[in-house]
Amino acid sequence: MSEANRVYTDHFLLDEKTIIDFVKDNLDYFRSDAALNVDEIGDGNINYVFRIWDDSTGKSLVVKQADKKLKSSGRPLGVYRNKIEVEILKIQNHFAPGKVPQVYHYNEPMCALTMEDISDFKNLRIALLEGNRYENFSQEITDFLVQVLVSTTDLLMDRHLKKDWVKKFTNVELCDISEDLVFTEPYYNYKNRNIITEGNEAFVNQVLYADEHLKKEVGVLRNTFMNVSQALIHGDLHSGSIFINETGIRIIDPEFAFYGPIGYDVGNVIGNLFFSFANKVVMEPNHTDFISWIKRTIAEIFDQFKAKAIHKLKTEIHFPLYNERFIDDYVTAVMSDTVGMAGTEIIRRVVGDTKVKELMLITDRKEKVKMERALILSGVSFIKHREKYKCGSDLTAEFDRCWESVNL
Repeated sequence: MSEANRVYTDHFLLDEKTIIDFVKDNLDYFRSDAALNVDEIGDGNINYVFRIWDDSTGKSLVVKQADKKLKSSGRPLGVYRNKIEVEILKIQNHFAPGKVPQVYHYNEPMCALTMEDISDFKNLRIALLEGNRYENFSQEITDFLVQVLVSTTDLLMDRHLKKDWVKKFTNVELCDISEDLVFTEPYYNYKNRNIITEGNEAFVNQVLYADEHLKKEVGVLRNTFMNVSQALIHGDLHSGSIFINETGIRIIDPEFAFYGPIGYDVGNVIGNLFFSFANKVVMEPNHTDFISWIKRTIAEIFDQFKAKAIHKLKTEIHFPLYNERFIDDYVTAVMSDTVGMAGTEIIRRVVGDTKVKELMLITDRKEKVKMERALILSGVSFIKHREKYKCGSDLTAEFDRCWESVNL
């Protein structure tokens, strides 16, 4: 590599050879004579992720570099998302210390973020597919959600700073993706990108495309997503963005972050857990310990977030207009949003073109059709009747009813 390139003032894509020079040139983390190992671990469409480690010391780190185009199509893509991610990780670590990877360095021209290696933690989606249970998860994830989301509302933070952050974290390009994939295409397939399992075409047409009441309610949620600048949300908080072990969690990939509705993040967590629940019901119905645990965990996340949010607001608010009645109504509205957003997440993963492993691993088409119908029916009810679900067990009971109905 030439000395001119070693200044790193112009963007170029790193690879398994150049990444070692990059790390040594930008960080005083490894010994200068260390023999470093590299593994490209990214599996996404818009970033490259490298793990670099030194066998002799056991030290390691991760570098995530944003590409200026989609890997799949070559379509140009802005890289501001990468800078947003760096800032969001720092803010999240301030409010919820130790629950996101620590940022070591950011090189803006290269769009390269260097951060803590979390290899000791396991991807939650994979861990749940393997049948692992984590008794600490509901406590850990609700602590993170309350500490970050409630703390970044203007109920608790300076309203002028909050308005500055709304502008700073405006994330047009990635919000546009969510507005289409989550809140539009599953109900109005105008780009013809939906992927419907054979045997469910007529069902999807009747239950999603032709239901005007549903469309109206999705329109309300879409409008909330686009216009309610409530808190600094992660924006893509699915099971693959959460890593876990027996000691705690690490939340990654906040590049979709912006000021949006609290319920979107909480609903995404809950919605994705339904795929783990449904997968086991279909593939391993005798795995009753896991099924009982995942149902209880879904319920606990809803109930614990609600209780912790109310407690935090009632403890920390000192503005007389935001009295207990206001706080109760505020959190009630958040929980209604949460249920509705969980419904949109469930439906978009079933009929949209961004599938989850829990669905893709179902090889028996007859069982897959039934499972997807139960998930869609649950999601529709969550969207259309979101105000009626007052506790977490109401949500899992709804899926049980829907699963029973498709098996009649």
